Amino acid sequence: MIKVVDLYKSYGHKPVLQGVNLHIENGESMVVIGGSGCGKSVLMKHVIGLLKADSGQVLIDGEDITHMPDKELSELRKNFGMLFQMAALFDSMYVWENVGFSLIEHTDLPEKEIRKLVAQKLEMVGLSGVEDLKPAELSGGMKKRVGLARAIAMEPRILLYDEPTTGLDPIMADAINDLIIDMKHKLQVTSLTITHDMVSAYKIADRIAMLYEGKIIEVGTPDAIKNTASPIVKQFITGSAVGPITAKG
Repeated sequence: MIKVVDLYKSYGHKPVLQGVNLHIENGESMVVIGGSGCGKSVLMKHVIGLLKADSGQVLIDGEDITHMPDKELSELRKNFGMLFQMAALFDSMYVWENVGFSLIEHTDLPEKEIRKLVAQKLEMVGLSGVEDLKPAELSGGMKKRVGLARAIAMEPRILLYDEPTTGLDPIMADAINDLIIDMKHKLQVTSLTITHDMVSAYKIADRIAMLYEGKIIEVGTPDAIKNTASPIVKQFITGSAVGPITAKG
């Protein structure tokens, strides 16, 4: 479904991605872990075509999107849904308008039909009756759920999750993890999640990949990652200050 091949990206003299290789199978839940500023978000933006690589390839269903014309790329993006780190809802819009944004933009459906589809998607993420509220009236967990409902509004084949549990208490974070698993089974989607929350990673992943110094240094099942022999991976997943990774900031 998604194949990243020798991907390089630098900003000025600062290298970010230095030959990333990653293969995500159809229907798989892949989680990319790594420290803050290691390039996880940059990798995700390449997968959806928001950034252009210096070199390398990103293939979606065998199609290389790195040099795809904007019109074709825009059409391909309709296969993607994305849950942003802080939900990224439009403050001035009602919940139904946020969830139905892509339907309003890309279809000719009447408002009544869009609101019906929005209600269905909100029900799927455990929210009902909030269509006419504004984002300011929602809790952090509710905003995440609305963001997820928006991500699945067009029934995408690929879901991208950018730090889905950031800013949530442990109970709500676990509820979001359950929703991610639920979406995988209900919608049969392929998903890519970036996070540094290891509790979340272990729960939602089929496989976990560690990004370090611009490269994927290890890929494995949650059990394989837990039992890694790599001192770098081991230090990260245990959250130890002692090891080859130097604390920054």
